[in-house]
Amino acid sequence: MRYLITGGAGFIGSHLANTLVRRGHAVRILDDLSSGEREHLDAAVSFHRGDVRDLPKIWSLLQNVDCVFHLAARVSVSESILFPRDYNDVNVGGTVSLMEAMRVIGVKRVVLASSATIYGEQPRQPVHEEMTPNPLAPYAVSKIAAEHYLFTLGRLYGIETVALRIFNAYGPGQTISPSHPPVIPHFLHQILGQGSVVIHGDGNQTRDFVYVDDVVEALITASNAKWVNRQIINIGSGEETSINKLVEVMETIIGKKANVLYNDQQSGGIPRLVADLGRARRLLGYLPKTTLVEGIRETTTGTPRFR
Repeated sequence: MRYLITGGAGFIGSHLANTLVRRGHAVRILDDLSSGEREHLDAAVSFHRGDVRDLPKIWSLLQNVDCVFHLAARVSVSESILFPRDYNDVNVGGTVSLMEAMRVIGVKRVVLASSATIYGEQPRQPVHEEMTPNPLAPYAVSKIAAEHYLFTLGRLYGIETVALRIFNAYGPGQTISPSHPPVIPHFLHQILGQGSVVIHGDGNQTRDFVYVDDVVEALITASNAKWVNRQIINIGSGEETSINKLVEVMETIIGKKANVLYNDQQSGGIPRLVADLGRARRLLGYLPKTTLVEGIRETTTGTPRFR
C-alpha cells in the first residue's frame, strides 16, 4: 500500500514509517521538523518538509495514496497553556486542511493519532471511549476538536475515519526536550547519568505506559481494518502503573538506585489513568505484546533524542 504520514519524523511517526517501508510499503512523510528529526528515518522513506496546513503541498503528496496517518500536531500539554492559539491553528486547522485536501484528491481513509489527555480526571477507571471528555488543557481541547472535525468531514466527504486515543507511548529514540520531557526517557537519562529524579506530588499517581511497537501495530491495523469507520479506539497497555513503581522498575533494570526528590509544591496531575482496551480488542484484534519491564529494557538500549 501507499501511505502518507503527517508528522512522520516525530517519535511515533518515525517508528511507524520505518516499520511500513521494511514491510514493503511506499511511505511519504510531511513534517515541518519543529519536533521531528529526519535522520531517524530509513532511506526508503520519501521525506518532504512542510506544514500540514499548506494545501498545495498536501495535494501533491496525496496523489495515489491509499491511506493517511495524521500525526502532525503540537504535543506539549504545558506549552499549550501558554500558546493555545498556536495549538488550535496546528492541531485543529491542520486536521481541517488535511480533510479538505483528501476530499479534493479522493483519498478514502485517514487514521488520526488522538490522545488520552482528552479524558482528564474521570470518576472510574479504566477509561472507555464512551466516557464524557474532561479536558484540562488546550492541547486536550484541540484533540477533541480534531476528532469532531475528522468524523464530521469524513461523513460529509465520504472518507473513512478512525481516531486512536493513544496513552503514554514510550520507546527507543524518544525526544528528551528541555522543558516537560516525557517521563520514561527523562527518568532513564537521570538515573543513568547519576542525576536526580524529581517526582511531582507523592508519586502514587498512575498512568498507562504503552510501548511504541504496540502503538505502531495498532495504527497499521487501523489503516485497513473493517468496521472501524467513525470509531474512537483506546490504545494503551491496559496496565496501571504508579510513578513510584515506574522508578522501581527502572532501578531494577539498570541496577542502580535512583536519587529521588519529591516536589510536593507541584501537582502530579490527575490521580489515575488507564485504558479500557475492550473496543481495541474487538475491532483491531489489539493485544499489547510488550510488558513495561521489556519495554524499558529495550528503551535503555536505544539512543535518546535531545532537543
